[in-house]
Amino acid sequence: MKRILFVASESVPFMKTGGLADVVGALPKSFNKEYYDVRVVMPNYTAIPWKYRQHFEYVHHFYMDMGNLPAQHVGIMKYVYQGVTYYFIDNERYFGGEKPYGDIRYDIEKFTFFSKAALAILPVINFKPDIIHCHDWQTGLVPVYLRTLYRENGFFWGTKCIMTIHNLKFQGIWDKKTFKYITGLPDYTLSETDMGYTRGYDRDANMLKGGIVYADYVTTVSDTYAGEIQTPFYGEGLDGLLRYKNHSLRGIVNGIDYDEYNPETDKYISIHYNADSFDKKIFSKRALQAELGLPIDDNKMTIGIISRLTDQKGLDLVKYAMEGIVDRNVQMIILGTGDAKYEDFFRYYQSKYPDRVSTNICFSERMAHRIYAGCDAVLLPSLFEPCGLTQLIALRYGSVPIVRETGGLRDTVEAFNEYDEYGTGFSFYNYNGDELLATINYAKRVYFDMRDKWNRMAQRGMRTDFSWHTAAKKYEDLYGRVLGW
Repeated sequence: MKRILFVASESVPFMKTGGLADVVGALPKSFNKEYYDVRVVMPNYTAIPWKYRQHFEYVHHFYMDMGNLPAQHVGIMKYVYQGVTYYFIDNERYFGGEKPYGDIRYDIEKFTFFSKAALAILPVINFKPDIIHCHDWQTGLVPVYLRTLYRENGFFWGTKCIMTIHNLKFQGIWDKKTFKYITGLPDYTLSETDMGYTRGYDRDANMLKGGIVYADYVTTVSDTYAGEIQTPFYGEGLDGLLRYKNHSLRGIVNGIDYDEYNPETDKYISIHYNADSFDKKIFSKRALQAELGLPIDDNKMTIGIISRLTDQKGLDLVKYAMEGIVDRNVQMIILGTGDAKYEDFFRYYQSKYPDRVSTNICFSERMAHRIYAGCDAVLLPSLFEPCGLTQLIALRYGSVPIVRETGGLRDTVEAFNEYDEYGTGFSFYNYNGDELLATINYAKRVYFDMRDKWNRMAQRGMRTDFSWHTAAKKYEDLYGRVLGW
């Protein structure tokens, strides 16, 4: 039995701000429990819903030194959820409040505490992991502490560390003086070969860089993204380090929870269907049109955008091409929140074309499911996309993805070929508004003039397997490589 510890700042269903939480919530329960004991450590946020918190079991508490700060309280709570044991590190000073993240300076201190505490609790709960699997910058100091302050502790001898990068753009950067004060780490860890990081004339320290340097292996969430981040454009200042770590860097595409995202059983939609009963999807389309006040018309092509409304998502290309996208044969449905410039832009287009555009500036899990089920296509023209879950869910619901070929979008959406009739979606390569519009126009031509081929493409997408069980097998292979068996 191999023991794996996931360390992460969030996990569904307890706390979610992005795709990281979906990964940490779904992947541990997908491993073969006959061979793997996978447990999770995360903060005990006071914002975790009471329906879960009321079942947390107190395990122990102690005080832990933290650099030059006063000793900090470390409480340990435990809860078994869907067969996975979760440990919650309790400290109301750090984990109180309504949101898990806030001011970056305070978050640096918060997740320094969390990283060290995640190691400190292990002898107390008597769980000695073979591998500690860390996720994103918030856990970047776990490998650093493991290989420095904890290296003489016999409890941790033999423990390996994997660092998974979900989004390289976020790294946990602050000045070296502050890091030295709050971490208590040796001076050499702040050198340029370790956590040291130069931005212009500033000499800073970088938590994610520390995790990459000290981890035994580094993964990211798609094969293409693993290659992209070794280039200056996508590397966010760490491309040189990642090229150096190339021999121990691997991309593994995320999965989705096939129980939660299942058009045969989805509680948010009224008409259920699968690839063999694809013709029933039209009823979800009509229901969505009616709910949003759009004309109920089977002959309109419905295109959904379910996204954070930010530059990363390629929405400047959508702005450029919008008039061409929302012609009289198209209805566009937007769901998400983000930058005011995009929120206002989509609101304007709803006011301009109320029969063609429905703008929903919010996030609703119910509405997201109904858009996946009701739309003919889903648009994802991202500037960069480490993996992306939206296209995987769209495929599951028979909504054809239209994507830019970057990161996980390239790895999961096969471009349609109308002659040999293969592929599961439409894609374009260059980050260019005209290329985006040309691809959407081609998708429109297939939709309106080759509907049988469109339907078969959607059905192929529904039959692809991007479940977590597929991803879990790849992680099991990686764990074996890291442990040498």
